[in-house]
Amino acid sequence: MQSANTYESLQIGDTFATYRFISEDDVLTFARITGDDNPLHVDAEFARKTRFGARIVHGVMLLGLISKVLGRDFPGAGSVAVSLSCRFLRPVRVGSEVRVEVKVVEKLDEKKYVKTKTYIYTDANKMALAGEATLIPPVGRRNQPED
Repeated sequence: MQSANTYESLQIGDTFATYRFISEDDVLTFARITGDDNPLHVDAEFARKTRFGARIVHGVMLLGLISKVLGRDFPGAGSVAVSLSCRFLRPVRVGSEVRVEVKVVEKLDEKKYVKTKTYIYTDANKMALAGEATLIPPVGRRNQPED
């Protein structure tokens, strides 16, 4: 696990990006967990007849990838989301790789919150999701012995 960035160490303009392949099993598992078995996500024959021409990933599943980045990767373990919002701009097909990006855009000194822009890009490098998140980054280590 990557070490977490604290409020003090984060700077406006800091960015993080990671890639994730979204498999059929990922989508079917998400559908089972949430109960969202919309045939657009789980039924290839049904989805082929829609405007999308193929099965697409649940939008909320994409938002979950952003949540994972914020809570585990950047700023990192111990982060707490205060708010998340987004717009779904285009579909992501099942069986494709996406790029998740987070960029620090503001620091709120009074509460030590951080505002970020969040994005997901398709494997064709087209923006599929754009949003914002406000979070409380991890606090620095306390009562740790010096190295």
